[in-house]
Amino acid sequence: MPEEKTTNRWLVVVGALLIQIALGAVYIWSVFKGPLMTKFKWDAAPTNLTFSIIILVFAIGTVIFGKMQDKIGPRSVATIGGILLGVGLVLAKWTTSLGWLYITFGVIGGLGIGAGYVCPLSTCVKWFPDKKGLITGLAVAGFGGGALVFTPVAKSLIASKGVLDTFAYLGIIFGICVVIGAQFLKNPPPGYKPAGWEPPVLATGKASGGDYDTGEMVKTAQFYLMWISYLFGSAAGLMIISNALPIATAQGLGEALAASAVMTVSVFNAAGRLIWGTVSDKLGRTKTLLIIFTLCGITMIGLKALTGTSILLGVSLVGFCFGGYLAIYPSMTADYFGTKSLGMNYGTVFMAYGIGALLGPMLYDLMKSPVAGQLSSTPLIISGVLCFVSLALILMLKPPAKA
Repeated sequence: MPEEKTTNRWLVVVGALLIQIALGAVYIWSVFKGPLMTKFKWDAAPTNLTFSIIILVFAIGTVIFGKMQDKIGPRSVATIGGILLGVGLVLAKWTTSLGWLYITFGVIGGLGIGAGYVCPLSTCVKWFPDKKGLITGLAVAGFGGGALVFTPVAKSLIASKGVLDTFAYLGIIFGICVVIGAQFLKNPPPGYKPAGWEPPVLATGKASGGDYDTGEMVKTAQFYLMWISYLFGSAAGLMIISNALPIATAQGLGEALAASAVMTVSVFNAAGRLIWGTVSDKLGRTKTLLIIFTLCGITMIGLKALTGTSILLGVSLVGFCFGGYLAIYPSMTADYFGTKSLGMNYGTVFMAYGIGALLGPMLYDLMKSPVAGQLSSTPLIISGVLCFVSLALILMLKPPAKA
């Protein structure tokens, strides 16, 4: 079916960006952590578990709600996500124990993010088969940019209203943004193609890998090659990104620049999502991933040799490469397994990211130098090796051929 109103699909992108910017504010957790520890006299490890819970539940939620949106459509599911996220954060206002925070911010909020995250991605890919990488990159760049938008807002609210009231204020803001953005989401009509566009022919000689449901997808070798490479790439990237500040400080970056390290890496991360997604439309998903894994692996192993300002550039380059994973894997899932069950299919693939987000920072803590203020080479080398293993897996990846 030819495109009837070109502007319609760009309205979907507007809604997707509004949703993703609000959801991406989950990465302002570090702004809450210190005030919560001070207020309740909590230790760092159990307090930080809140963030691990929300990331894991977020990943699980993409599977649950991905399947739901494949059946009832993205608008309803994303609306549910906005309500859950808003309710979870508002309920966190009444936190008096870590258990309550785990349930409200972690579980309810995490489910809301999972529901909201998967809908814009799968919907945008269906509307833009001619620009999958660009549009996916744009959407997930919004997610990456959420922390940049809301970090100063959260800091100001905490200073004036207190940390618990800030949960409620942000819950209302995030919930409204997601629910409004959800109203722009609508799947294209069956057989939709942009005017003048024809599907590219894959190595199998077909225009696409065919439409696979999730049960069929997980029986293919391609799924496991993608999933494991995504897991290793995510774990490796987050080993470095989540420790950008201590790495930069240990390598002699000045105090003023070190304080901006997290924000700088976030900017590069968001830029990488858009740029690498666009590159993958021109160069192909696998070739682009090969470049990313090579560049990221070499940089990680070489971080120990960087000092001063150069360490900030090195860690930012890791963030730039890491952003590419989150733009390319949704598009690759659609390329290989079709768009009919894309919500649940990518939710299943995305579980690799969720597990990697838990394992990466944990592995770094296990292998970091016992001497405060010193940087160990071990986690840097391990992260680089994981990237090269992912590279080897991608080299084996070929489009599936559905009978």
